[in-house]
Amino acid sequence: MAEKDKGPVIGLSWHPTLPTVSSFTIKNIKIPDEAESSSALWKPNSQLVDGLFVPPNDPIKLNKLRKSQCKDTLGKDWFDMPAPNITPELKRDLQLLKLRSAIDPKRHYKRGDPKSKDLPKYFQVGTVVESATDFYSGRLTKKERKATIADELLSDQTFRAYRKRKVREIEEKNRPGGNDKWKIKGKQSRKRAKERRH
Repeated sequence: MAEKDKGPVIGLSWHPTLPTVSSFTIKNIKIPDEAESSSALWKPNSQLVDGLFVPPNDPIKLNKLRKSQCKDTLGKDWFDMPAPNITPELKRDLQLLKLRSAIDPKRHYKRGDPKSKDLPKYFQVGTVVESATDFYSGRLTKKERKATIADELLSDQTFRAYRKRKVREIEEKNRPGGNDKWKIKGKQSRKRAKERRH
């Protein structure tokens, strides 16, 4: 009676009638997950008015609701390219593509945006299909083909030799020459040298 005295909240007077549920059917009912709670079809009871979902009157909340229901694409100019799910393999491949200038010393690439460290949100991954004329010259054999760019680089012998040579050069450059104890480094060591003399 208390609910009927309040009157309709938004002008809806419909009351849902639910069938009685026995203890046997309660065990078989699936409880919605968090993933389903974010969908457009299932709404929690706090957002329902008399069992119906009524959109909010606040324009800010309404815009947020529209954005959440809209598909995440790049737009009509890019043929509604969707944002793919980034897996660890895809993330590793994208990082390798950002560092592609360090992979091959003979190739020089146009520099991208050096300030942005984040990965692109919208992209597509495809496979290269060789033509019949490149059967012997530009084609990878089945053993050379790998699932990701990282696997291809790790299995490439020339890249492995180049990487080892570069690591060796950097280690030799950073290796201290002689005994560091006797080298004069800056003002502090000069002060100590003067104190030792007097």
